[in-house]
Amino acid sequence: MLGANPASRPEWRGAYTSESQFLEPFVLFGYLAGLTRTLEFVTAVLILPQRQTALVAKQAACVDVLSRGSLRLGIGTGWNDVEYEALGEDFHNRGVRSEEQIEVMRRLWAHETIEYEGRWHRIPDVGLNPLPSRRSIPVWLGGMAPQVLDRVARLADGWFPFYNDDLAAQIESIRTAARAAGRDPDDIGVECIQPLGDCGSAELDRLKSLRDMGVTHTSVITMNHGFDEPAGHVDAIGRYWDAVASKV
Repeated sequence: MLGANPASRPEWRGAYTSESQFLEPFVLFGYLAGLTRTLEFVTAVLILPQRQTALVAKQAACVDVLSRGSLRLGIGTGWNDVEYEALGEDFHNRGVRSEEQIEVMRRLWAHETIEYEGRWHRIPDVGLNPLPSRRSIPVWLGGMAPQVLDRVARLADGWFPFYNDDLAAQIESIRTAARAAGRDPDDIGVECIQPLGDCGSAELDRLKSLRDMGVTHTSVITMNHGFDEPAGHVDAIGRYWDAVASKV
């Protein structure tokens, strides 16, 4: 949403600044939904606790309707305290607050109107219109901290990890915690986010190992590869698919 100005923060070590460009995802997806009938739209990830819950639920429902049920809502809690401050939200309770936000969104998507009284939300018999076509939208979580893994096991439809040497153990810990929470671990998807390599045999072997450890989706990062136009990103993804992903 917002980037910090490094000129006034010489100690800034964040992953992006006010000079980094990002399009707002719901606006972008609303535009793209009119251009395709085949793509799935995925936020990986939207920082939910810095936004108003009902507004996110409304925006997501509208994108889901416009895209004919093709939205997967990935959310996270983020790291940028400056962004939270500028948006008027509490950075320090963002994790636990996101759990209530997920519950509120799911109720809003499922029912014509709801009444809700929680720790951070009071909803007095109101509802969204339009509702998502399936009366639900998949909610996936991003993050690698132990509390995120626990949250995935209890609440999420899926998880966005970055590729790392402990991934197999992390997936197994989620599956174990899901069983303890009375859930079928096979209902929890895993989309591994990894760097765009040279499309060689190492990438192919990595994808095969991800499949074997239970990863259901993969995505590659094309940021910071010098592409100035969207076509460069699309072409890179196409080359990756042809050389690597299609062979798994």
